[in-house]
Amino acid sequence: MTARAAGGCRALAALACIAAVLVPPFASADVFRPAYLELRELGGDRYDVLLKVPAQGGDLRLALDVRFPEGTVEVEPRRSQFVADGHTERWSIERPGGLAGAPVEIVGRAAGVTDVLARVERLDGTSQVESLTPGRAAFVVEPSLGVAQTAVTYLVLGVEHILGGFDHLLFVLGLLLIVRGFKRIAVTITAFTLAHSLTLAAATLGFVHVPGPPVEAAIALSIVFVAAEVVRGLRGAPGLTARAPWLVAFVFGLLHGFGFAGALAEVGLPQKAIPIALLTFNVGVELGQLAFVAAVVAVAAVCARLPSARLPRWSASVPPYAIGVIAMFWVAERVASF
Repeated sequence: MTARAAGGCRALAALACIAAVLVPPFASADVFRPAYLELRELGGDRYDVLLKVPAQGGDLRLALDVRFPEGTVEVEPRRSQFVADGHTERWSIERPGGLAGAPVEIVGRAAGVTDVLARVERLDGTSQVESLTPGRAAFVVEPSLGVAQTAVTYLVLGVEHILGGFDHLLFVLGLLLIVRGFKRIAVTITAFTLAHSLTLAAATLGFVHVPGPPVEAAIALSIVFVAAEVVRGLRGAPGLTARAPWLVAFVFGLLHGFGFAGALAEVGLPQKAIPIALLTFNVGVELGQLAFVAAVVAVAAVCARLPSARLPRWSASVPPYAIGVIAMFWVAERVASF
């Protein structure tokens, strides 16, 4: 084996390690399923409350609830139902002086193990969005936010979504296993970015509506396709992705954009700042994606320059097969949830 070939194998083995880091989501194919809390200000110190908690099959749900500040009373009883893969509760509360400046806490056994998206919709049309992690299960309801704070909030949400979106990252990793050279990588990633930006905007603004479950299953299939293309290349029969990576990235990027839109729909958009929220969420997605691409390319470059070492030929097949197995698990799980 030549030094250059050995370097390539080491780079592929390194990418296999990156794929292994992404294996934890194998246990749960739904990669962006936090609980969701919405507070809608009604006036007169009253709020409508919506709490959606992921279901665990049958009539079970995660043990999670919301605790409001002292002085809060429920003025309408809770109405509960199981819908699709979640359990929802709706009720109304009232607190003298409202909730602005007061803490709201997520409580229950699941509060320490699952993320929660919280959204406060104010009377003036502005919103506050909070992403609560297991270590941060409370937030303070803020008064009306300016445009700058809205932009920062949705920028952070975009970064968090792409870095937690293991299916999107595995698709990009599959492309990087096929595409070589800075220029080809740049063109491929640009095509993917342009495509998912188009469908993200179209779906979020209501111009296009695509059911979520089929989209998620199709996204998983797109990963299987790219993994199979990597294997074809290793066998000396490069496929469409090797010949025209920008085309494959663009076509499947349109599909992934609908997935991003589904995540953004969970949070919602502030009615008086839709353009800036949509733009900054998309920018956040791109920043997270570019950080991932840079990390993969850097690891591969470093490993390719390490001293030569003989690796078994089959080691080059580990990354695509690992990616393909995970993706097929997601396909089966997502189809079963239709």
